[in-house]
Amino acid sequence: MKAKAFSYLRVSGKGQIEGDGFPRQRDSINHYAKTHKIEIVREFRDEGVSGTKDAFDRDGLTDLMVAIKSNGVRLILLERADRLARDLMISEILLAEFRKLSVKVVAADSDTDLTVEDYDPTRILMRQMLGAISQWEKSMIVQKLRAARSRIRKTEGRCEGRKPYGFNDSEKEVIGRIHAMKKAGMTIAKIAESLNEEKITTRSGEETKWHPTTVQRILARAN
Repeated sequence: MKAKAFSYLRVSGKGQIEGDGFPRQRDSINHYAKTHKIEIVREFRDEGVSGTKDAFDRDGLTDLMVAIKSNGVRLILLERADRLARDLMISEILLAEFRKLSVKVVAADSDTDLTVEDYDPTRILMRQMLGAISQWEKSMIVQKLRAARSRIRKTEGRCEGRKPYGFNDSEKEVIGRIHAMKKAGMTIAKIAESLNEEKITTRSGEETKWHPTTVQRILARAN
C-alpha cells in the first residue's frame, strides 16, 4: 500500500503565480512521489507569499497544519527546503511543530528529511530559544489555528476529525457497489462477505475486514 502525503508549494512574488513556479514545483514533487511509491492526497499552496512569513500568516500552510491535525497523513513533500521558509528561525519553528506531530517533511530535490535534527550550533541555539518561548508560541498557534478552522468551515464545511467514508473517488466507487448490492436484495451480512471475497480493501487496509456494522453505517448515511 502506498504511503500518503500532502504537498506544499509556494511562490513569493505575485508575478510568479502565472509563471512556471507552481508547475515546476509540482513536477518535481510528483516525480519524487512516483519514484518512492507515494500517493499525494492533497496539494496546499501559497501564492505570492514571502518565505519570511511564519505559517500562520500564510493561508496555505495554515490549512496544511489544520489538515495534519485532523488527518492520518504524516508526510509532507516540498520541492526544496526554502519553499517551507527562507528565514532560519521561521524554518526551525515550523519544523519543530511538525516534529511534535510526528510529521516528516521531505525536500524532493535532495531527498532530504528536513525534520531530522542536526547538530549545527546555530540551529541548536534556535531550538533553545524556542524552548524559552514555547508557552507564548503555543498560545499563538492555538489562536491562529482556531481562526483558520473557522475560515475553512465557512468555505468547505467540515475540517476536523476523520473524514467520513466516501471522501475520495475510490471510496465513492465502493459505496456505489454497496448500494447496488443492497438494491439487488443482498443482506448487510452478505454484502460485507462479498466485499471481503472481492478483496475490496477498507480504509484501514488489507488486514482489516469488512464488518456488517460498517456496511450498515454507510447505508444509513444515505438515508
